[in-house]
Amino acid sequence: MSVLYDAPGPKTRRRHMIGGIVGGLVVAAVIGLIIWKLDQEGQFTDAYWAPFQNSGVWKNTLLPGLRYTVQAAVLAIALAVIFGLLLCSARLSIHPVIRIPGVIIIEFFRACPLLLMILFFYLAFGKTLGTLWPLVLGLMVYNGSVLAETFRAGINAVPRGEVEAGYSLGLVKSQVTRQILLPQATRAMLPAIISQCVVALKDTSLGFIISYEELIRRGKGIYESYYDIIPTGLVLAAMYITMNYSLSRVATYVEGRLRRRGQKTVKPDLGALALEDAVR
Repeated sequence: MSVLYDAPGPKTRRRHMIGGIVGGLVVAAVIGLIIWKLDQEGQFTDAYWAPFQNSGVWKNTLLPGLRYTVQAAVLAIALAVIFGLLLCSARLSIHPVIRIPGVIIIEFFRACPLLLMILFFYLAFGKTLGTLWPLVLGLMVYNGSVLAETFRAGINAVPRGEVEAGYSLGLVKSQVTRQILLPQATRAMLPAIISQCVVALKDTSLGFIISYEELIRRGKGIYESYYDIIPTGLVLAAMYITMNYSLSRVATYVEGRLRRRGQKTVKPDLGALALEDAVR
């Protein structure tokens, strides 16, 4: 990396340190001001936080909302990955009759607002599917279209020479994709995939619009009953942050494992792959 730019000297490092300290103090001051203002408004009194000291509120309201949120997120993410792989395969196809519809579908769902897609599926299928599946389908088509481009970028990032080497050994396109492209592309794609999964998890809150009983809608019932909108918002925010942080930590662990595995076997043994397919 030193080829691209000079390493910072002592003065530059000192400026960076001073800037970091000043920025941290500004952020701390803003947070302190917010906390002080909330305290002046009495938002930290026991009366406002009493619902969250009641186990019944957690058992009957928040935890079911958390379960419904995770349920919708898991289904949406799993289906979005499958949908994204199918769209990516279509876009990378050499046949125009397959590639062109794939491009149109990807660009349409990426450009269409997610909320409109959720409302469309709810108005079209809500009477038969309830509120869960319209939310899941809306998240699937949007995030799947975004993931399709992520998959395509990761596959195209693999050196072309390895693909040509696979073809020269007699592997067909599906074998090259499965045995050469995907194992290497996965390591490059994983951070972007996990980032999109976090987006999908947060976007489950849009189920509020169609009365899906996720965390935000359950929280609405709490602050309408106790008139404690700020404490409820803080609790819900903490729950979302915990879920997203946990997902990010899992992604970091998996990425590290894949990177270490990739360092042990940097390039696939094309000869072994060809021999294995010949034996099959």
